[in-house]
Amino acid sequence: MQELAIIEAPSVLGLRPSGVQDLPAALLDAGLLVHSGAVWAGRVEAPAYSPVRDAETGVLNPLGIAQYSVLLADAVGSVLDAGRFPVVLGGDCSILLGNLLALRRRGRYGLLFLDGHTDFYQPSAEPAGEAASMELALATGRGPRLLTDLEGRGPLLRDEDVVAFGFRDSAESAEAGMQPLPPQLHAIDLDGVRADGAASAARHAVCRLTGGKSAGYWIHLDVDVLDDAIMPAVDYRIPGGLTWTELESVLRTALAGDRAVGLDVTIFNPRLDPDGRIAARLTECLRRGLSAGNHGERQSPAGNGQQNGP
Repeated sequence: MQELAIIEAPSVLGLRPSGVQDLPAALLDAGLLVHSGAVWAGRVEAPAYSPVRDAETGVLNPLGIAQYSVLLADAVGSVLDAGRFPVVLGGDCSILLGNLLALRRRGRYGLLFLDGHTDFYQPSAEPAGEAASMELALATGRGPRLLTDLEGRGPLLRDEDVVAFGFRDSAESAEAGMQPLPPQLHAIDLDGVRADGAASAARHAVCRLTGGKSAGYWIHLDVDVLDDAIMPAVDYRIPGGLTWTELESVLRTALAGDRAVGLDVTIFNPRLDPDGRIAARLTECLRRGLSAGNHGERQSPAGNGQQNGP
């Protein structure tokens, strides 16, 4: 079995210090390390947070996010080089950039994007300049160059190597003036997931991600993809969402083959879960999902010497 390795990435540079920085501690306290059979692979601390929106980029903390992405990519890369499967605990969604940078250094990879929101805002449409509402746009090369061309390797993803899954913010984002998702980016909204069934929709997503030229895919899990009734411990709430059973099914499907190369978990805010019940349930869901992976048959992504085009 390929060993799971947990990295703490408590950055709130793309959001605000509302409590999501406590996500790693909450899930570790709930037993994720023990229950998943993982090893602890370190903690990547973020630069100081500033609430002042950058005048040039229109984004909060753009330089800090760029610097943090490199540090996190180094940590994720070390786990990959050791033949382990990284599980990165955020933090806000901007940590996705560092995870993808680690893969981009190694070649061409895809992304299964599990999120209640599409996070495809451009800075001019994002009210607070939060990169946590822009990370998918940034990862596909849309936005200020400081964040779209990290290490001169941008874009981190091709549109056709992405599946956005389970989102339910289409009306909200359109009203706010968010740029539309590009036609080559495959989108399965919540209604699509329900129409097909969670497991079947996940299989279709995996087929899409493995049918092209990418070497594998990362899984991004923003916990607000879950139904607001069972996951109220998030900063931006929106009605509806996946059930625990549906999310577990999606994770098990996505992790069952040999092409998933890592997973991150973001946005859970333990300060909105005072008795720890949601943290315990999320930990159980992750444990069950991760247990589906036959990690022993995975091929570790190639080292820095392999530089395929995005």
